[in-house]
Amino acid sequence: MSEFVSFHDLKDSSVFITGGGAGIGAAITEGFMAQGAKVAFVQRSDATDFVQKMQQKFAVSPLFIPCDITDISALQQALLKAEQAHGPITTLVNNAANDARHNLQEYSQAQWDQGMAVNLRPHFFSAQAVAPGMQKRGYGAIINFSSISYMMGNAGYPAYVASKAAITGLTRALARELGPDNIRVNTLLPGWVLTEKQLEMWATEEDLAAHMQRQCLKEHLAPQDIVDSTLFLASKASRMITGQALAVDGGVVVTG
Repeated sequence: MSEFVSFHDLKDSSVFITGGGAGIGAAITEGFMAQGAKVAFVQRSDATDFVQKMQQKFAVSPLFIPCDITDISALQQALLKAEQAHGPITTLVNNAANDARHNLQEYSQAQWDQGMAVNLRPHFFSAQAVAPGMQKRGYGAIINFSSISYMMGNAGYPAYVASKAAITGLTRALARELGPDNIRVNTLLPGWVLTEKQLEMWATEEDLAAHMQRQCLKEHLAPQDIVDSTLFLASKASRMITGQALAVDGGVVVTG
């Protein structure tokens, strides 16, 4: 729940989030529920405990649809199920990603294809699926999650970095194509958000200190720091903002 903002137009809106049951995605799901939105989300891993937690907190549950987003047919069916439950989707948040570390020489073609199937392909096909409903409603917001990793030129996961750069290009193209239908498409670029996964797998004391040196604001990012910006891009408060890349990173990169 946000401490700072309330967007009244999000109440009762139909929201769909990929990877919405863990990490940043779970914080986003909770953020939209706190605004009174009807939230559906997909995730490959079990999110039953999270759903129960949301039920206890808000007296209503998000719609959890187990789904592997690399299966486009299953993703399309999940989007249809969400529309049947909550009405036409007016906010799509393409959040799910896998930033597994890898290097150039040891990465196979199969791994490349799998990485794109998680980190890029669902953004295109989920937008394709929701656009007709948004067109009928006369508005909509698509928020594609990228990462500042490609703007920093990070090493250690080149295929992931490539997919995140491609998301910004896709966003700009979709913003142009869907703009006449009053559908806004923006990219949100988180910095290094210290989710449980990051803390367990990659956030060494040395790397955290080095990254902090690059931030203007001297505080590490938590999942909640991404929520308010997502809500803003979904709300009509940002009604004339589209095709943009918004970095939420404590001041590591600039987009101007």
